[in-house]
Amino acid sequence: MQGSLGEKIGEGAFSEAYAWAPGQVVKLFKASVPREFGRHEVRMIRAVLAAGLPVPEVFGELTLDGRFGIVLQRLDGPTLLQLTRTGAVTFEQAGAIVAALAMSVHTTPPPPEVPSVRGYMEAELRHDDGKLPKHIATDVLALIDRLSPGDGLCHCDLSPGNVIMTAEGPKLVDWAFAMRAPAVVHLGFLHVILSELAPEIADNPERPRATNAAAQSEYAQLAGMSLAELTAAKEPYLPIVRTFAVLGDAVPSLRERLIQRIEAGLRSED
Repeated sequence: MQGSLGEKIGEGAFSEAYAWAPGQVVKLFKASVPREFGRHEVRMIRAVLAAGLPVPEVFGELTLDGRFGIVLQRLDGPTLLQLTRTGAVTFEQAGAIVAALAMSVHTTPPPPEVPSVRGYMEAELRHDDGKLPKHIATDVLALIDRLSPGDGLCHCDLSPGNVIMTAEGPKLVDWAFAMRAPAVVHLGFLHVILSELAPEIADNPERPRATNAAAQSEYAQLAGMSLAELTAAKEPYLPIVRTFAVLGDAVPSLRERLIQRIEAGLRSED
């Protein structure tokens, strides 16, 4: 790919973004991240772009210093997270934007390339290096089979940091965790990310919690249900969501607490 590594413009748990060529960025995955993880995201972005969702175009793949990278369309604008930090967008406004994006994802038929929640879980468990006790892995797979989750499209990392507010409207990035699952699984990921993971590392722990509360409430209204109904519907899926969080190890300090919550949730399902 023609281009050169420019200024660093962003960083997440698994990758860093750098300026690359005019109108382009390169998303470089960290050395510890398997190459297949990045290639999976390439497939997901191309599939959901073809389905009409507001995502960046993929221009190609590359390897720099042994690290896999994706060359993407550069999206100009701040992230929704940056806007909530400065106060330019309120928590309620941020929640409404996240909820509307979630609804647009859920009403898009899932492309065939997107893995099922069980398929994704099996792949994650194959790469586990001891983060998750074996009995939990067995019980979570059994829970997935018992719930027989549907085949809706879910982004599963729809946090404000992954929403870029461009002149054309909000765009959604970071599709590596996309899977086919019920909408409530998506809302479960949003809850765990913003209410359990993000407060551990945020400068203001109440910001992600408030954004999640607003997003869940707004989504319930869009879906024509009460917030209590939405909360009850996603509750059985939270052990599955927290298992993905443990396997992803985005916040290692929370691992033991998440495992305790998974076990408690599995007991309540018995």
